[in-house]
Amino acid sequence: MSTAPAALRFTPGNPLPDASIDQIFREARTFTGWLPKPVPADLLRQVVQLALLGPTSANGSPGRFVFVTSPEAKARLKPALAPGNVDKTMAAPATAIVAWDMEFYENLPRLFPQADMRQYFVGNTKLTEETAFRNSSLQGAYFILAARSLGLDCGPMSGFDPDKLNAEFFPDGKWRANFLCNVGYGDRSKLHPRNPRLSFDEAARIL
Repeated sequence: MSTAPAALRFTPGNPLPDASIDQIFREARTFTGWLPKPVPADLLRQVVQLALLGPTSANGSPGRFVFVTSPEAKARLKPALAPGNVDKTMAAPATAIVAWDMEFYENLPRLFPQADMRQYFVGNTKLTEETAFRNSSLQGAYFILAARSLGLDCGPMSGFDPDKLNAEFFPDGKWRANFLCNVGYGDRSKLHPRNPRLSFDEAARIL
């Protein structure tokens, strides 16, 4: 039984407290400057474990996460980065390579025992690639929200050469890079004012 105060316990249908929404959305930013504070491996593990709870097609979970943290690993990553992403990535305590697994369907008998979903992907490269890319993108977003919820800051980015990165980190071709995300404790003194966002009416419709 939970020992948390009643106001803090999970209750289905109730919104999160404003402070939690602020941390995950309203006050969260995309960071390019980082404090010199390491991120423990156990905390990265917790972030991934939370991200893996998010929904994916048939629970296929094609997203894969490789954390680049050591100087040696960063030296391998650096040649694949666009010039504008080099300094901030080298300064970040960790950089997550958010990737997808082209053989994710081999786990479907275990992850989705309700039906034989594996049969739809075996030999169907187009469907496999579309499904893996779409759902690893979802899982990358879950990763960002999970990291923020655990007190970390994120700097997701494109701006890299996928062929170089894949050749260096995934030479067997099984995993493929989707995007990169720097992770750590952001330096708020280096933030610019938040850029505008679209209004509801510009971005959405209720039919």
